Amino acid sequence: QYGGTFRDMNVFVDDDGRAYVFYASEGNWTMYVVRLNADYTGPELPTVENKTWARLLVRKMREAPAPFKANGRYYLITSACTGWTPNAANYSTAENILGPWKTFANPCVGTNADTTFGTQSTFVLPAPNQPDKFIFMADQWKPRDLSDSRYVWLPFMVQTNGSFTIEWRDHWDFSVFKSKQ
Repeated sequence: QYGGTFRDMNVFVDDDGRAYVFYASEGNWTMYVVRLNADYTGPELPTVENKTWARLLVRKMREAPAPFKANGRYYLITSACTGWTPNAANYSTAENILGPWKTFANPCVGTNADTTFGTQSTFVLPAPNQPDKFIFMADQWKPRDLSDSRYVWLPFMVQTNGSFTIEWRDHWDFSVFKSKQ
């Protein structure tokens, strides 16, 4: 049950206070989502497939789940499994956190978008007091010197039609959200 392995995980707390853990499993072949108990210390019991947990992105070899919610829709940015080598992100959406999920192409645009700007998704942070505006947080691994690995934070906004793009910015501040109303 729950796929056996528990790799590349992330926790998401929904609007109703329920928490879910997303993680790569089945040797990274499949993504799982499991609703946590009220204390967030384990799975909600009793466990029932497609009621308290589900298999997502089955046989898609995705990792580095970065879940978030906008306009009542769930989103999940993920990375392909290429070791320390950066690759193109993609994202999936669902009306229900347990699915079904529909996958879309890389949301990154511009130079180095095909490697998610040399990074791998790690978290999506809602911008404070700015609905449907977010900060994409990503790991920029340095395999030969892991202690010198860095983070990249990039702003983005989910449009009313549910689409979004993430573009590279050398510098930014929260005023970027005001210019994209």
